[in-house]
Formats: sequence, structure tokens, C-alpha cells
Amino acid sequence: MRSRIDEQIILDAALKVFARFGYKKSTLEDIASELGMTNTAMYAYASSKRDLYERTVSFVMKRWQSGVEQAVDAKTTAMDKMTALCESALYYLAQDLEFCALLKSDPQIFPMFPTVDPYEEINRDSVRMIERILLFGQETGEFRTVDAPAVSEVLFSIYKNFIIHTYINSEEDYTSRYLPITMDLILNGIKRV
Repeated sequence: MRSRIDEQIILDAALKVFARFGYKKSTLEDIASELGMTNTAMYAYASSKRDLYERTVSFVMKRWQSGVEQAVDAKTTAMDKMTALCESALYYLAQDLEFCALLKSDPQIFPMFPTVDPYEEINRDSVRMIERILLFGQETGEFRTVDAPAVSEVLFSIYKNFIIHTYINSEEDYTSRYLPITMDLILNGIKRV
């Protein structure tokens, strides 16, 4: 049985290879080479390229979520939590260039109109994070009463739109132009008056 650190090292190497070559052109042999492993050892770890790819994407998405949760948990008010969530979730990709490259080669990681979402549970966790902040804001009286599950879905869709425009379509000024307007709309649209 492999230890957790071994898995992280393998997934980090897989991310580098998938980011560099894309899913279609990457091979398990490329990843084994990146790790200095034999092909046999690599095949003992991963049953298929698809399996390793999905585990790699899940790993990096959970790492992203963890960073966002830390930013949110560091804040005390619902308004600050919502701001931290929006900003840290969006700007994380500016620092994780490998994940950004992976998104460019596979935008279906965040499908806009999912009939099948390969990372549904992880994306569902992101929606629940938004919902918890909305409910917290309603409890503290900072936010007006809204249908928190529905509003969370809408906000996550807006977020995916930012990811697509900024990181997948490489519209670098999209965030600087539209994030302040969107944040004002979100925060003042849910604020209790």
C-alpha cells in the first residue's frame, strides 16, 4: 500500500505531464518518466490513463477547495467570507499555472451546461460551501432571506463563467473589468437592507 505522500508526488507529476501535453497526448509512460519510475511500477499504481487523469483532476480540485476554505475560515463576517470565497476561488488559478493549463486543454472539468459532470461531487461541495456562507449570513442578519440552494447554484454558474472567460478563453482583462461589478451585484443583492 502506498503512503499518502507517495500518492501526492505521483499526482503532482501527473498534473505536470497532463498540463504540458494534454490528456490525449500524455501517456502513463510519460508520467513514469517524470517520476523516474519504471513503466511497470506506474501500471501498478494506475489502472489506466483515464483513472490517473480523473484522480489527478480530483486531487487538484480538492487542493483548490482547501485553499478557498482556509481563506473563508479566516474571516468572521458573512460579507467577508463571501468576498474571500469569490476572490480566492478565482485568483487561485493565476498561481496554479499547471491546473490552468489543464483547464485550457480540458474545459469540461467545469462544464457550463452539464448533462454529465465528471467531477460532480467536488463541484457539489463548492456549491455547498457557497450555501453555508449564505445561510450563515442569513443567521447573522447580514444577508436577506433567499433560497440558499438555488442562489448557490446561480453563483457557482457565474463563477464558472469567470473561469471560462479568464483562464480557458484567455481573456485576461475579463476579471479586472467584470469582477468588481459582479461582486457589487452579489454582495449588495444578498445584503439585508
